[in-house]
Formats: sequence, C-alpha cells, structure tokens
Amino acid sequence: QDDCSEFRSQFEAGGRLSCTRENAPVRDASGRQHTNKCLMCAEKFKKEAQRGGGTLQRNKLPPSERIKQ
Repeated sequence: QDDCSEFRSQFEAGGRLSCTRENAPVRDASGRQHTNKCLMCAEKFKKEAQRGGGTLQRNKLPPSERIKQ
C-alpha cells in the first residue's frame, strides 16, 4: 500500500513536492515523525528520486530531463 498515492500526481520531476506547513503530525513506517503527511511524502519521493526509482520511472521522463536532475 502506498500511503503517499494522493501526492504522486503533484510530485515534480526535480524531486520536489509543494506542501503547506500545517501542523498535523504523522509518523512514517520507521516511526519518524513529520510535520504533516505531505512533508512526509515529499521526503519519501526525494529519496526515491535519488535512488533513481519509484516515482521518476513511473513518470517516464525523457532522458534529457533525467540529466538535469
């Protein structure tokens, strides 16, 4: 199950997700607390992008865009 599925369509190719700063604490699978769900997902997506998997592959970016990152 992907807890961040609602944010995947908002994820930008550069590894960014624009989030509000509302205070609605949530914990990820490892138990780490985040300010809100969007910020938790932004960190998750950033890690996926750095590994070169997950979201970037689903978005099927052209090679020219992958190089810019």
